[in-house]
Amino acid sequence: MTATTVAQRLSPGALRAQAPWLLRVSRPALWINTVGTAFVGLWMTGTLFTWRFVPVLLWLTLPFNLLIYGVNDVSDLDTDARNERKGGWQGARIASHDVGSILRWVAALNLPFLLYFAGAYPWQAVAVALLYAGIFIGYSLPPRFKAHPFVDSLSNAAYALPLVLVPVALEAPVSWMAAAGLMVWSAAKHSFDAIQDRAEDSAAGLETTAVVLGQAGTLVYCGALWLLSTLCFATLDVTLALLNGVFAAGLIVRMARARTRSAYERVYAWSVAFPYVVGGYAGVGLALSLARAQWGH
Repeated sequence: MTATTVAQRLSPGALRAQAPWLLRVSRPALWINTVGTAFVGLWMTGTLFTWRFVPVLLWLTLPFNLLIYGVNDVSDLDTDARNERKGGWQGARIASHDVGSILRWVAALNLPFLLYFAGAYPWQAVAVALLYAGIFIGYSLPPRFKAHPFVDSLSNAAYALPLVLVPVALEAPVSWMAAAGLMVWSAAKHSFDAIQDRAEDSAAGLETTAVVLGQAGTLVYCGALWLLSTLCFATLDVTLALLNGVFAAGLIVRMARARTRSAYERVYAWSVAFPYVVGGYAGVGLALSLARAQWGH
């Protein structure tokens, strides 16, 4: 493939034409895990808005989510072909001829942001951004964290890194207790959601935490991590901690009763709502508090 051909395939016109498909691959329903966390990270610095936040926010929309889920779909091409969940809002079903296009767009949409960060933010922020991207690439590609029990779960603690990245980029203090709480929360959430994919993952020879522990064991594991996250959040906001604990307990009870594909799908819909409810409470509360302080109402 010539440089001219690559340039044509990555042109603004090509991006407009492929945008709907790229959006499906990037799973917009799950952007809350990057975009929402970034806003919480911003508001925890005591700043309601600053233009220095915008480049990070834009990176955490389509570019970074395409990196997470596009690379994951490429690595799971064979597994996803057997997974009934793929092809809808839970992720696009890609074909082998899509692989090159996805990887090119991942590079084209992410590298400019990382280069900009190198000149605009402190080196520590650049290091966190590279770690963030590197963990999710390593999750799907060698060393392929997703193929190793417990490592698959723990690597998803990286979803909390916007709580570190945003303050560091703005040269503000990091709330390490909030970051720690979200790290263990995210590790639990990953294994919880993987319960419904145990059959497909096992058939593909993928030893995830959920495959190794089974449904009951994984629920115990997730319950312990969510309890730990609740304790972390309690040091910041007791109501937030209670909301987190109650929602987590409800999910565990629902999943413990699930046996069929349709039952798993209903539980997964509640699981997707989890960060919207708990994160929404945290984010809206912070934003309103800052707005009242700024405008005196």
